[in-house]
Amino acid sequence: MHKKVLMALVAMASIVTVYAQDASVKTLSLQDMSAFKSQAGNWQIVGDVTMDPNVDVHHEPATAPAETGKKKKKSKDESVHQAPQAVTFTAGTGVLLNMNDDTKKDNLQTAFEHGDIELELEVMLPKGSNSGLYLQGRYEVQLYDSWGVKTPAFSDIGGIYRNWESEPSKIYMGKAPLSNPAKAPGLWQKLKISFRAPKFDASGKKIANARFVSVELNGVRIHDNVEVPLPTGGPVENNEKPTGPIMIQGDHGPVAFRNIRYKLMKELNVTVSDISYKTFKGTFGEVDDFATLKPVKAGASPELTAEVLDDENMYGIIYTGKINIPEDETYHFDLSYTGGITFSINNQRVVDEQRPDGGGRQRATVALKAGSYPFEIANYKTASWMPPRLGLTAHTANSYPVVLNAYNSFPPDDDPTSPILIQAGAEPRLLRAFVDFKGDRRQRITHSIGVGDPNKINYVYDLDAGNLACVWRGDFVDATPMWHDRGDGSFRPRGAVQYLFMSQPLAFLASANDPFPATGKEGEFRTKGYIIEETTNRPVFKYIYQGLEVEDKVYPDDQARSIAHDITIKNRGTKTGLYYKLAEGSAIQKLPNGSYAVDDKQYYIKTSAAATIRDVNGKKELVVAVDGSSVNYSIIW
Repeated sequence: MHKKVLMALVAMASIVTVYAQDASVKTLSLQDMSAFKSQAGNWQIVGDVTMDPNVDVHHEPATAPAETGKKKKKSKDESVHQAPQAVTFTAGTGVLLNMNDDTKKDNLQTAFEHGDIELELEVMLPKGSNSGLYLQGRYEVQLYDSWGVKTPAFSDIGGIYRNWESEPSKIYMGKAPLSNPAKAPGLWQKLKISFRAPKFDASGKKIANARFVSVELNGVRIHDNVEVPLPTGGPVENNEKPTGPIMIQGDHGPVAFRNIRYKLMKELNVTVSDISYKTFKGTFGEVDDFATLKPVKAGASPELTAEVLDDENMYGIIYTGKINIPEDETYHFDLSYTGGITFSINNQRVVDEQRPDGGGRQRATVALKAGSYPFEIANYKTASWMPPRLGLTAHTANSYPVVLNAYNSFPPDDDPTSPILIQAGAEPRLLRAFVDFKGDRRQRITHSIGVGDPNKINYVYDLDAGNLACVWRGDFVDATPMWHDRGDGSFRPRGAVQYLFMSQPLAFLASANDPFPATGKEGEFRTKGYIIEETTNRPVFKYIYQGLEVEDKVYPDDQARSIAHDITIKNRGTKTGLYYKLAEGSAIQKLPNGSYAVDDKQYYIKTSAAATIRDVNGKKELVVAVDGSSVNYSIIW
């Protein structure tokens, strides 16, 4: 029990790094170009964009057939021999697109400037393309088609780019991302950046370098607290300032953006002062049980801290002091504690959680004008399995949290857990466990097997439905939640996971529009587990569905950049109406190369079978009629 309480406290402590998610953010309007400075015309607002993953932006234009000297009438197809198009788009709004050429190739700058900023967006690149996102117009996060790169460099997507100075004191060599979770060209990729601008004193002297607190690509953290002491290559100006525009490189190749959201951040100078305390000894059920008693000890403290307590349990304590507010604003105060607690500001009680064996985190939101306000915190505890803990932070909608307690009063992690990480090794690795689909405990897959491949292309197979639930590249799994302490039986994929769908993919349907069953129905579906293929040491999954004997083979393909899925059906018989679902999502689009972009261009399905896109229960599904004894397709992401 003691460990569980401490783990809960650690989770509460971690909130100081993610408060920004609670605040409102601004959306950069992509209804027109008014959010940006003027440019040559290579940048435009469109409604949708499609990028052929097989067409390199640097391909040579196709040439017309050579002349033979003989005169003959040309067909329409022969007279118009068009080069393949890497990028096509439709009119509308919501997508920012760069289509540069030899005469129109301007970089794009936002009309607003920023200092500290939290930025999220989606970006799409065609095959072979290159761009860059500059914070303050000076510090570049590289955008590049890096799909399949095993060891990324600073020049790959997500890398912090270098500069090209020759003087030793001015050289910055860039920073490679920690891993490469890049998707295939033509797919939307999510980028999330937390950036701290350089800081200057009153005289203009720089006192702190620019810093990427974090950069995440497709949900994977690829940079952690990276200082950038100098502008990177190609800045808007080769100097450093407190603010600057977001700039996007426009001269290297096509690139598209959507869903650009940001929050301008600032430091917050909230402080506490004049702290005094009174401690009490005894078993208390509420604050009134000790508030009027004679204290065992009293004194002043330079910090708000539980360290002034002499006892680990059976205590009460009252802190008083002042909270100093720098400006008129709505403030969020978060108390993290063990036991019971009350919190008052300016004689108004804003937190009242009086339970001697309690604990947790409570938030008080208060509108305050600039000035100093008296505060009081009363805390007591009778639960011996919990250590004394008290933490207080303050923040506004657009500020970073300020920690107002002493470090030891609420240490960030006073019961650290060594992660239990599992790799595939030289042969495929199988792990039977629970998996939360899309990280949602409510969608837990209970009969699943994780399979890690030496090529670092991994997947989860749902035995209860005969279904491929998700795929990812990179490291295998984090089994800490499965095995640490009492565990919960689950593991987490490590990397940029592409979730597919949850349902039985093979089914006899009464009509072509009937839904697939969620899981195998008793009496119709029976899993037979798996066998290990001798030549590859990979599993081959087996199940029986209405008399059909089915074998599933899942394996890496295309230099471990995609997954091939082969389904073999024995005893097919002549019964009609057998279908296999290849994919589902909010939108499915057939591309000129014959593949399908799924779930609004999150991944591709490639198949030689005649597939149909249908609408079922508000979702699009890609299905094939199973007339023969096999289904074969690839998943590309």
